[in-house]
Amino acid sequence: MPDRTTIMNFRHFLEKHHAGEQILALINQKLKQAGLMLRQGIIIDATIISAPCSVKNKAGQRDPEMHQTRKGNQWYFGMKAHIAVDAATGLTEKVVTTAANVHDLNAADSLITEPVAIVFADAGYRGAEKRDSLTHRVKEWFIAKGPHAVKKLRQHPRLNKQALHDEYVKAGIRAKVEHPFRILKCQFGFSKTRLRGLMKNHNRLSMLFAMCNLVRAGQLAGMS
Repeated sequence: MPDRTTIMNFRHFLEKHHAGEQILALINQKLKQAGLMLRQGIIIDATIISAPCSVKNKAGQRDPEMHQTRKGNQWYFGMKAHIAVDAATGLTEKVVTTAANVHDLNAADSLITEPVAIVFADAGYRGAEKRDSLTHRVKEWFIAKGPHAVKKLRQHPRLNKQALHDEYVKAGIRAKVEHPFRILKCQFGFSKTRLRGLMKNHNRLSMLFAMCNLVRAGQLAGMS
């Protein structure tokens, strides 16, 4: 059994060489060859991952790369994991990490790096279709309406039947992006950071999402 220093040095070696991203890319290449990643469309979304708020450490401060953000009436301190998943299978294609206070829309450029036919996203990405950096990469956007807009539609369900139906269809497709988040947090237990700094956590998250893809691929194989 290697000692703690050996394990730490090995982890630093993996981080230095971006091993997490390489493993995710390698697994995705195999999944594409197996016909499990169709890339006819993608779904983009983000989740908040909490970080320790305690200042009981050598530096006497919280992680400077983590930040505070508000979601609804709840405040969080930590980071965000932004992902792009295959719209047909829910397999993770790309992982981007930022501080929690970075708006979801600002990570869209880093998530969508290759041309894609369709992108599904929640209301947090409204305005993405107008960005010059994304117009040549995405043919068609399907972005959810905000909660207030949907509430207004529901006040006249007969008149807005088609619009409500469209929102339900988009929501059903976007639900696939929750699969890797659920596996990450519930099965792998990564609901809170254990390391300081975005780079270290990005490497760990990339590896975990690669493992999420293997779990998800097994589920898809069992369904076929």
